[in-house]
Amino acid sequence: MNLQVEQMHPLVLNVGLAVHNADWNWKNVNSPFTRLYYVTEGSAQIELPDGIYTLSPKHMYFIPAFTIHTNICKSNFVHYYLHIYEDHYSDNDWLDHWKFPVEIEATDLDLALFKRLCEINPHMTLQKSDPTTYDNNPTLMQNLIKNRQRAFCDKVESRGIVFQLLSRFFKQGQSKIEMEDNRIAKTVLYIRKHLNEAIELEKLAEISCLSKDHFIRLFKKELGTTPLQYINQKKIEKAQLLLITEELAVKEIAFQLAFDDYSYFNRLFKKTTGVTPQEYRRLY
Repeated sequence: MNLQVEQMHPLVLNVGLAVHNADWNWKNVNSPFTRLYYVTEGSAQIELPDGIYTLSPKHMYFIPAFTIHTNICKSNFVHYYLHIYEDHYSDNDWLDHWKFPVEIEATDLDLALFKRLCEINPHMTLQKSDPTTYDNNPTLMQNLIKNRQRAFCDKVESRGIVFQLLSRFFKQGQSKIEMEDNRIAKTVLYIRKHLNEAIELEKLAEISCLSKDHFIRLFKKELGTTPLQYINQKKIEKAQLLLITEELAVKEIAFQLAFDDYSYFNRLFKKTTGVTPQEYRRLY
């Protein structure tokens, strides 16, 4: 399950320069896209599940998608921001393979890359910094339409810059421990490639050449969760991305992810995210 660069499809959603003065304070932010920051002036903090990080000048920061965090700003704070997401048509997700450092020391080249990305994508700057003003379906859809209308040369250059910035985190990141049992690795790959289908445990057991009960026990030992819980988690994560990047009815999204029972999809979504699909689309 080694990740190849050809499997990465990071797309730019927003990029720009933000200037704040004790007004970058947002609680429990949780988005289906990854955030990269380059701090130029001042200081702020981000509270993540594993602790509080102080954001300092000449450093870059990485906040993975689906990570609940709180921003804390009590003084002057200036930073470049970059929001990227993985194309939902992709069969793989590099975030599943790598653990990245939250903070790395930046270089002059990193700053130049952020500036260039802003220069060729002026329409991708956020009008406001409040996540509720841009983590919502109407605004995100407008941004996605603008992004798709960009000149091909700008898309190519933007993709190259994103890869360069991500490479800095890959250099200091760590590959997540590979699963010891290749039979379970094969089933995980199958799950990721077939989220739009009903995935039966019997099929996964067949792929792993194990009995159903043995497969479930081994899967939980390897990943710390049951196969069904893992499947549902990945389906709901994809639903979150579809809710804010596609103009599809919630029922259509549920159908695309092979949920025949719409009520069950709603209950599962709320259990996982804390809100209903409709509320998620409105809030984020």
